[in-house]
Amino acid sequence: VMKERHTLIVKVVNDEGIEGWGEVVADEGPWYSYETVATAWHIIKDFIAPRILGRNIDLEDYRALISGIRGHNMAKAGIEFALWDLKSRLEGKPLYQVIGGVRDVVDVGISIGIKSSIDELLRAISKALDDGYLRIKLKIKPGWDLKVVDRVRKEYPDIKIQVDANAAYTLNDLPLFRELDRYDLLMIEQPLHHDDLIDHAELQRRIKTPICLDESIKSLRDVIAAYKLGSCLIVNVKPGRVGGLSETLAINEFTEKVGMPIWIGGMVETGIGRSFAIAAATLSNVRYPNDISPSNRFWYEDLIEPPWIVTKGRIKLLNKKGIGVDVLEDRVIKYSKNRVKLKSH
Repeated sequence: VMKERHTLIVKVVNDEGIEGWGEVVADEGPWYSYETVATAWHIIKDFIAPRILGRNIDLEDYRALISGIRGHNMAKAGIEFALWDLKSRLEGKPLYQVIGGVRDVVDVGISIGIKSSIDELLRAISKALDDGYLRIKLKIKPGWDLKVVDRVRKEYPDIKIQVDANAAYTLNDLPLFRELDRYDLLMIEQPLHHDDLIDHAELQRRIKTPICLDESIKSLRDVIAAYKLGSCLIVNVKPGRVGGLSETLAINEFTEKVGMPIWIGGMVETGIGRSFAIAAATLSNVRYPNDISPSNRFWYEDLIEPPWIVTKGRIKLLNKKGIGVDVLEDRVIKYSKNRVKLKSH
């Protein structure tokens, strides 16, 4: 159980005093990605900020100015998110409209982790369904896979289920994946190595269930490569992982053109970071329920008002300029362990 979350909140201010807020979605340790809160702060302070402070830039300029910095998508996205919020506030429009969203209500599912027993898992699923979630995602790993899926499917023969392996398997586990074909799963998410496309292509050719890539997709280039190789049929897009909303928009456009559906994943963000995932979930090629939780799933107090809520498996976006919610700066200050103001010289 996670009792606290170390995150990096970003605020940008233009020369007229108008603010934009963003969040770096990296973890404290290099578990999901090589990026951490500490590495992101280093990249922002020492490499991104000096390139943009004091300049009159738009989002295209920002991408050009940071293009020489290899990797570090989460750090780049944290600043880009704040610039998108600022842009939306200046235009007086909700962020989801500014990025071309096609809906103001988004479908959400829930991700349920590995439990101490299958009975405990079934209780968690029952509660999630009572709460109205439209899809159940089960985490799997060797030893917690086929029997679990079999029991869940027998208990719930008609619900939408997908599984997420978080790169726990290899091609040697092909017999397991062929067995999973029997359970009418929406998809198998990231079954093989976190940086792989080749083995996933081999696996997808040999099973019927669609593979969805998550960690392997860090950019539009990765999506194009996965499409050409046949590595997956679906993509989980986490805007922070791919470098921000601009890259998310490019991925949405390409995947829609080639008929490869996407959905939006979330990290353990505050309501600030979650706002950008929610906006991305309004894009035209989002075809599945998204992994976007309400504020109260993780936080006793969120940093926004009103909090994001899920009603009957859906989140309603607010027609308010910017990210659609107010950032409670007093709470940001209350929970801050360190605050630094960077200025142009």
